[in-house]
Amino acid sequence: MDNNNQRKLATGQFAVFFCLLAFVAQSSAQTQATVTANWIRGYVQFDLAPPHNEIDAGLCMGAPQSQSPANAACSAFARYMASGHLEVRPFQKLPVPILKTIYVFGDPSFLFGDNLPQEKYTWSAQPIGWERSWGAVLPLPKGFEFRVTDHFLFGTFRTYSGNAAYIGPNGPWGRYNSVGVRKYFGYHGSSPE
Repeated sequence: MDNNNQRKLATGQFAVFFCLLAFVAQSSAQTQATVTANWIRGYVQFDLAPPHNEIDAGLCMGAPQSQSPANAACSAFARYMASGHLEVRPFQKLPVPILKTIYVFGDPSFLFGDNLPQEKYTWSAQPIGWERSWGAVLPLPKGFEFRVTDHFLFGTFRTYSGNAAYIGPNGPWGRYNSVGVRKYFGYHGSSPE
């Protein structure tokens, strides 16, 4: 798949995700009178990183002072980040109590900007790429959760290959799968009731 098609696909996924979250936010504000009132929930977030404090997606080496941005610049340092979290509880209507609590989640983060630390600071909102993970959760007693997570490589919207400062799409975390346990304390509001 070429870079243009990847950009179109990611833009479409971004639009669908945020439209779905906007719908969830609007519908959750209404009276919840049905059995499946909390079957979907999440949040959206927008962050702005001021100059000299750009978000580093781990795609580039910063250019040394002796090199100009034109020669070795990899300007994938973000000014803006749009992120979110979505939880879907597909089994909430089933009569089996343990299945009612299982949910799947998705966590995308989209980065935008065109900056190079100590060389180039702009307010550009040029798309850089996105990081995402998804998984499944089984809530356990006493504030514990059993979690399975799949994290993908950083998906870029621009072509950086051939750039001397580009270090690859691993991002800060790289590709991984994990199985874990989470413990909540205090009031977290994570209960599906």
